[in-house]
Amino acid sequence: MFRSRLALLALLLSPFASMSPAEAHGSHGGGGESLEAGEFDFTPIITIEGHGGFDINLEGDPKHYAIDGMFGGVFEWGLDNGGSFAIEAAIGPALVWGEAEHFYGKVHIDDHDDDHEEDHDDDHEEDHDDHEEDHDDHEEDHDDHEEDHDDHEDDHDDHEGHDHGHDHSHDTDFKRTDIKGFLQARYAPNDRLSIALSWNPYYVTKDQGEDIQGLKNELGAKVTWALGDGDVNFALGDGIEDLVNGVYLSVDHRQGWESDGMYVGNYTDPRVGLGFTFGGDEISLMIEAGPRFYVPGSYAGLDPRTDLAGEIELSVPVGDATLFVHWQQTYSWEDAPGWGEGWQHHVGTGVTFTF
Repeated sequence: MFRSRLALLALLLSPFASMSPAEAHGSHGGGGESLEAGEFDFTPIITIEGHGGFDINLEGDPKHYAIDGMFGGVFEWGLDNGGSFAIEAAIGPALVWGEAEHFYGKVHIDDHDDDHEEDHDDDHEEDHDDHEEDHDDHEEDHDDHEEDHDDHEDDHDDHEGHDHGHDHSHDTDFKRTDIKGFLQARYAPNDRLSIALSWNPYYVTKDQGEDIQGLKNELGAKVTWALGDGDVNFALGDGIEDLVNGVYLSVDHRQGWESDGMYVGNYTDPRVGLGFTFGGDEISLMIEAGPRFYVPGSYAGLDPRTDLAGEIELSVPVGDATLFVHWQQTYSWEDAPGWGEGWQHHVGTGVTFTF
C-alpha cells in the first residue's frame, strides 16, 4: 500500500510552524496562528525520511525500502474568517531497495500456470487415447510415448521451478534512485474545514524486476472536518474529557496508474481521527482509522472489496525541525488470485526542516 504520505506530512507541517504537527496535519481545526486576510507567506521545507513497506498478506512477503529527500515549499494566502488557501509542492530523489512504492491493492495475475496445466492435461489425454487405441500393435511406440511423457513431466517440473520469470524471492538489495514529487492545492474556508486536491507523481528511472520505467501517477481529493476546537494539550492542564476537542472526520479518495499507463484502481477512506499534544515539548500524537472501499482496475479481474485502514503518527518539534514517525496499516479479509487475506504495513521515520 499501500504507500508513504511523506510529502503530504512534510508540506502540511511547514506552513503551520507555530502549530503542533497534529494540528497542521488536519486533525485539529484551531489552536494555531493563522494569516490575516490578504496576507501572504512562503515557507521553504526539506524533509528526509526512511521508510519501508511490508505486504505480508501476499505470496513471498514482498518488501520495499527507501530513503527520500524532498525539497519544496508552501505558498499560503490568508482569507476571511480565519481561512486560507495554500499551494504546496516538493520534489526529490528516492533511493530504492527492493521494489518501488506502488498504489495500494496492486496485484500480479499470472494465468500461465492455468494455461499450461490445461494444455498439459489436454495433450496428455489425447495422447493417452491414441495410445490406448494403438496399444496392441505399437508396444514399441508405447515405450517411446512413456519416455516422451516422462520428458514432458520433467519439462513441466522445470517450468514450475522457473517461476515464470517472476522474482518471488523479492530481493531487497539497493536497486536505483527514482524521482518522487508532490503537488497540492488546499482550501480552508475556516479553522475547522479543509479541502485538498493532490497529485503524487513518481518516476521510475529504469526497468528492473517488476518495475517499469516511466511515470506513476496518483490523484487524490480529501476533506477534513474538525469536530472540536483542536486545543488539546495535556501539558496545559487538559484532561481526558477534553479529547473530544481533538476529534476529526475525514474522507480521502485516491486513484492510481502504473508507469506503463495501466489503471490500478481507486479507494475511498472515510476515517475518524484523534489528535492531541502532551509533554513540555508539545509532542504530538495522531490516531485515525476507518474502512477502505477499494475498487481494483479491470486488469486484476477482482471484485470491489472493503478493507480496514488506519494510521498512527508521532511527531516532536525541535527548534525549526520536526522529528516524526508514522505507521500505516491495512487489513484485508479477501483471499483471491494475486491477493491474500491479512495485513499490509508501511512504517517511516524522518525529519522536516522549515526555514
